[in-house]
Amino acid sequence: MIASRRSALALVAAILVASVLPASAAAQAAPYFPPAGQWARKTPAELGMDADKLAAAVAFAQAHETTRARDFSDQQQTFGQPLGSLPTRRAATNGLVVYKGYVVAEFGDTHFVDPTYSVAKSMLSTVTGIAVRDGKIADLDAPVGKTVHDGGYASARNAQVTWKQHLQQETEWEGSLWGKNADFVGKDAFGAGERKPRALEAPGHHYEYNDVRINRLALSLLRVFGASVPDVFQREVMDPIGASGTWKWVPYTNSYVELDGKLVPSVSGGTRWGGGMWIDSWDMARFGYLWLRGGNWAGRQILPPDYVKAALLPSEHGPDYGYLFWLNTKGKNLPGLPPTAYAALGAGSNDIVISPEHDLVVVWRWHAGNTAEFSRRVIEAIRKQ
Repeated sequence: MIASRRSALALVAAILVASVLPASAAAQAAPYFPPAGQWARKTPAELGMDADKLAAAVAFAQAHETTRARDFSDQQQTFGQPLGSLPTRRAATNGLVVYKGYVVAEFGDTHFVDPTYSVAKSMLSTVTGIAVRDGKIADLDAPVGKTVHDGGYASARNAQVTWKQHLQQETEWEGSLWGKNADFVGKDAFGAGERKPRALEAPGHHYEYNDVRINRLALSLLRVFGASVPDVFQREVMDPIGASGTWKWVPYTNSYVELDGKLVPSVSGGTRWGGGMWIDSWDMARFGYLWLRGGNWAGRQILPPDYVKAALLPSEHGPDYGYLFWLNTKGKNLPGLPPTAYAALGAGSNDIVISPEHDLVVVWRWHAGNTAEFSRRVIEAIRKQ
């Protein structure tokens, strides 16, 4: 049984590598990369898609908007006492379909800058990949406390926490950060997300989706770069991929630390308590397209290929979870999509689905239902070929 599972995972990994890493010019034409400020469109017919099925897929997406409040008045009930700012309103459901590098469908107000919630976790994974690329993190299996000396990893428990455990949400890190405790106990602090007290396990032995611990990762990345995470993300990722200047990574009101005599904001891996990554659908699509292309953008290898490969392999204890990406190796997280598909998912829902097998990126925001259903219907339009 174990050998069979390992063989299956090895096959998935092989397909992922073949799909996401840039192919040689001899094997296929160089993929299209959109320049800053524009993105080429093609009709479904030009790419061999079934136009009627694609239109039906878009109509389905438009008809399934989330029931979440338009004015964010549900935030405290859902997440607990806010720590940072929130917009006054959100957009209606909207999205983009990018196939073979080209935009083939758009609906709703795709330029509206909205919080994208836990998609920011996948962006923190990307910043971690930059740290690996630049040698600021030499070994993901090394304890974070070996290089980060701010007291956050001083206890015997926290001293065991590794970078990889942060990326896989298996740290069992214990403590408080920015006024929230990692135990998630208490309705006032955590709203509908509160949980009953439980005994902590050893780091690396239990998965828990936990924003306090992710925020600790963000602070640790600030420490190793000696700069704010948004500055690194803009310089090393968003500027190279031609993102707009409209996105912003908003800190909490109290999440500032002193760095070289200056106060620098430490950002969150979500919008659970306000703040977070505020971004439009176009910039989300560019981010997804970077991952679809194996961390390469127009010949520039932004992320190490080995990091991309590792990020898309399931952790031991998570629910088919990679390095802050949701995977589909078991076919459960994204039903109806290939096992090589994966996603960056945010509350609301604000989602990016990537299917290397289909050369496809789908952004779908503020929707109801499983995020895979829209992508599944888009793939039905592709299968005309």
